[in-house]
Amino acid sequence: MIAYIEGKLAYKDHAQAILDVSGIGYEVRISLSTFSKLPAEGDKAKLYTFQHIKEDAHTLYGFLDPSEKALFMQLISVSGIGPGTGIVMVSSMSVGEIRQAIVNEDVRAIQSIKGVGPKTAQRVILELRDKLRKDELLAKAGVDTVPLARAHNTSRSEALSALVTLGFARAAAEKNLDQIQKRYGNDLSVEELIKFALKSN
Repeated sequence: MIAYIEGKLAYKDHAQAILDVSGIGYEVRISLSTFSKLPAEGDKAKLYTFQHIKEDAHTLYGFLDPSEKALFMQLISVSGIGPGTGIVMVSSMSVGEIRQAIVNEDVRAIQSIKGVGPKTAQRVILELRDKLRKDELLAKAGVDTVPLARAHNTSRSEALSALVTLGFARAAAEKNLDQIQKRYGNDLSVEELIKFALKSN
C-alpha cells in the first residue's frame, strides 16, 4: 500500500489535490485542514496516504499531518464509518476537537457532523474512547503515540479492507483480526494479519 506521496503540487481544491511524481499525477482526496495548510501550486508537498480499494474504485486519501491520518484510521476502524465519512469528520472538526469529544463522551458534538447519526456517534465513542484516553496518558508520559498508532491502525485497516474485498463479512473479519492481534501482538504486517486470518477460517 502507498504510505505517502511526495512530489510537486500540480493542483489543489477543497476536496482534492494532485501530486506530480516524476510525470505521474496522483489524485488524492484531502480534508479541509490539509487543504488550508498545503503550499502553493508548483511547490513540493508530501501527503501521508491511505489507499481504499473497492471493486469499482481505488481512492487515495491524503493528510499533511500524520496525527490527522492516525485519527482518520481510528475513525474508519469503527463499523459503519467508511473513508468518505471519515474525511468529512476530520474536515468538520480539528483532530483535537474530535479526540476531546470522544474522550468526554460528547455524543452531540460527534452527531453534529454531517452524515453521522446518533447510533454511529455512540459507536464511535464506545469503540475509541479507551484507546484515545490511553494515548493521552502515554502522551503526558512523553511517549509518542502517533507513529505507533499509525502503523498499528494502518496495518489492521488495510488487512480488514483486503479481507472484505476477498468476501469476508466485515464484522467477522474485525473479530478475527482482534483475536489475532490479542494473540500475536500489534506489530504484525498487513501480509501476516491476512495470512493468519485466512488460516483461521
